[in-house]
Amino acid sequence: MADLKKKVRENIAGEFFVDSTCIDCDTCRQLAPTIFDDAGSHSFVKVQPDSPETIRATTRALLACPTGSIGTLHANDSSQVMADFPLEIEEGVHYCGFNSPKSYGGNSYFIQHPGGNWLIDSPKFLPHLVKQFEKRGGIARIFLTHQDDVADAGKYAAHFHSQRFIHEADQGAQKDAERIVEGTHAFELDDDFTIIPTPGHTRGHMVLLYRGKYLFTGDHLWWRRKRRQLGASSSVAWYSWREQTESMSKLLNYDFEWVLPGHGDRKYLPKPETKKEMEALVNRMKASLEGHWES
Repeated sequence: MADLKKKVRENIAGEFFVDSTCIDCDTCRQLAPTIFDDAGSHSFVKVQPDSPETIRATTRALLACPTGSIGTLHANDSSQVMADFPLEIEEGVHYCGFNSPKSYGGNSYFIQHPGGNWLIDSPKFLPHLVKQFEKRGGIARIFLTHQDDVADAGKYAAHFHSQRFIHEADQGAQKDAERIVEGTHAFELDDDFTIIPTPGHTRGHMVLLYRGKYLFTGDHLWWRRKRRQLGASSSVAWYSWREQTESMSKLLNYDFEWVLPGHGDRKYLPKPETKKEMEALVNRMKASLEGHWES
């Protein structure tokens, strides 16, 4: 729980606050962008919520915060708002919430599918989420984009007898995973799902394309809120920025409308706009390889 004695100085006075345990993961700014802002090394409350909608969004951020760094001066409605998670994005695709500090606050997602439900990366292992997943038919498969964001995947796999997918190059993070992806070639699974290896952030990074519309991108690709463009960064290309550029180029062969990242904002764009954004990003990345400009 957040500690009022540790609240950061940038908070505006009022009911909600952020304390100094914040790791600046961006979760709160994604869920309540009008309320929270970035101080450089941590988030803070820039505007106090003043409507039922903004209060609910801010309370969702409180619940999703991986380090419990958001608090209130008085009792809040978090026990009621908890029922919002998993939070539906569209057509059976959900944001799980309850981000884990084990993945530096990375987002995870849940797909309700008639052929078996999927978990993409992992939230905290919590009774509330377990019950919600059970109500929706459990979890048949867990897709792990890369080694950084596995969090409590092993616990969910054990509870639901799920098959975990991870690339062989990142298998050290889940040594007992049931399905090991090899090589760099994309392949389809059950028609609706395409697994695409995208080395760069890590050697074994992968993305998952669902129904030609939803791209779960891990730490490969995200929406830049302030620049209002799709982005990637050489500063977090732990394996190879050149390889990540080649991987990004490969995604130009696919159509999608939703970018659903582990870190950074999610974004919907019509397919023609997504294609233009992707082409522009790839061009920036290629240009950066010839100089020092970071995309």
